[in-house]
Amino acid sequence: MKEFKAPHKPKKDYYVFLAGSIEMGKAENWQKKVTNALTHLDGICLLNPRRDDWDSSWEQKIENEKFREQVEWELDAMEQADLIIFYFDPNTISPITLYELGLHTKSAFEGKKDLIVYCPDGYFRKGNVDVGCNKYNIQQVHNLSSFIELVEKKFKTFNEKVF
Repeated sequence: MKEFKAPHKPKKDYYVFLAGSIEMGKAENWQKKVTNALTHLDGICLLNPRRDDWDSSWEQKIENEKFREQVEWELDAMEQADLIIFYFDPNTISPITLYELGLHTKSAFEGKKDLIVYCPDGYFRKGNVDVGCNKYNIQQVHNLSSFIELVEKKFKTFNEKVF
């Protein structure tokens, strides 16, 4: 339980959506690494689309209730997020991650949402990702530890603004 007494205001949790490569069997479980590295931060809420009970036999059609539920959850979670972090695993194609980056680029450019991108050498569309991030002023990092450090820094800045 948390208790706040006047004049202190309760902190809003800082929502971070983990957008990026999931392709089961191809993508490393980078979400687990990020989650483990950020467990010490009180007030951060990670929105992780990697589903424990995902069934690759689900038909990817709007009529499929389980599939639609997953996609709607992801879209809602990205809308709710204060920060969206994108990881493009070089062992994957990750078309949905490209779609999600495109979907939120304008809101980042307009200052409505924070985005961080980690697109290592070897990702098949790295040039497109790099040019888009450069054009729209989206922050990029070059390794997983820098990714985590920047999330921590943004969380700290957020907390300073809220309190």
